[in-house]
Amino acid sequence: MNRSKALKSIVEQANRGDLVFPTNVAASLKIQQALDDPDCAVDIATKLIMNEPLLAARVVAIANSAAYNRGSDVTNVKAAINRLGFRSLRAVVATVIVRQLAGTSKDRNIRAITNKLWEHTAQVAALSQVIARRITKLDADTAMFIGIVHEVGNFYLLSRAEEFPSLLEQESSFDEDEQLPEFSDTIIDLESTEAVIGRAVIKNLYVPAPVIEALEAMWFGLRAMPPETLGDTILLANELASTQSPLDFNSYSESERFSSEIDFVVGDGTLNSILEESEEELRSLTAALMS
Repeated sequence: MNRSKALKSIVEQANRGDLVFPTNVAASLKIQQALDDPDCAVDIATKLIMNEPLLAARVVAIANSAAYNRGSDVTNVKAAINRLGFRSLRAVVATVIVRQLAGTSKDRNIRAITNKLWEHTAQVAALSQVIARRITKLDADTAMFIGIVHEVGNFYLLSRAEEFPSLLEQESSFDEDEQLPEFSDTIIDLESTEAVIGRAVIKNLYVPAPVIEALEAMWFGLRAMPPETLGDTILLANELASTQSPLDFNSYSESERFSSEIDFVVGDGTLNSILEESEEELRSLTAALMS
């Protein structure tokens, strides 16, 4: 089965709501749901997080990153939650869920692609947080959350890669007996696959409306310059990330040139000057998200 047929099969399943998640995702989704409860207290959240050692370590690491640490380091989960707040905490839980979506493949190639996709995701999330806080003046925690989940469709595809190995192959053309209109009942074109699968997965992550709106803007692919909305923020962060998505088969051969040319005035400074000033924050937060 070639890549286009494999994508068609998965998209049809997604449209039916027939998604296959790794078993460990369920536990993390329960934590996410609990945190969405307005009556969830810090003590309850602390107990939930401490039941997942890797998640607990990541919460403390992010609380101590330069983006959040304005004083001394915190050394326990409760103190980390108090520093981060529940909105940031939900974003941290989302890092675990998104990473778990790809599962733990025995295939070395799949693991390598998963790791590179996560490196890209962490960079975009960190950039989104800084851009929202320093440039677009939007909610930085929401922007980071969007950055974390923006590749959710591709992480899901990686979870199916052993079943459909052709998903990791690039096709230069269709088979002679296979024309794009055959997909009309399911998908307009292959570029919209990420959006179709992403929407299906997002339904299971209980994400708020502003996040969905921004993701739709990213999938649509148009942004204002300078950025104004959360959608603009994530699109700019995606362009600025030094590590591109390994599953972006419409990749930018000139992405480095384009990134170096992206600049605009922000108050008394420029985008590039702000990013240079925020270099330590970006490095620290990216490392914490990847840990």
